[in-house]
Amino acid sequence: MTGIATGSFEVKIVPQQEDRIIPLFGRMTIDKTFSGDLSGSSQGQMLSAGTAVSNSAGYVAIEKVEGSLHGKQGSFVLQHFGTMNRGEPGLDIIIVPDSGAGELTGLSGKFTIVRKDGKHFYELHYTLP
Repeated sequence: MTGIATGSFEVKIVPQQEDRIIPLFGRMTIDKTFSGDLSGSSQGQMLSAGTAVSNSAGYVAIEKVEGSLHGKQGSFVLQHFGTMNRGEPGLDIIIVPDSGAGELTGLSGKFTIVRKDGKHFYELHYTLP
């Protein structure tokens, strides 16, 4: 079964304090609440690195999503790989292979974030066995 899930989400990102400070590096927690075809919440961690060049940076993140996807209950993990190249954004978010559980076992796909009018929206292209 293949499908497309769409909706919106709220996100809270909280910088974490480090015992050891590494210049230009950051670590944050992520908490999201999803509405729409994907309904539920997620928790995650993000690592980021800025550069000496304005508007250039990178981040990686892992977040576990728990909830309902088109009525199927379960959980899965998203892996983020993001860059900002002198203001040009790049972002790939995939479902970690074999991370699906419950009715979402075997889930695979790609997650896209769209920001519009200060709000966050998502589009999830997925496959379930």
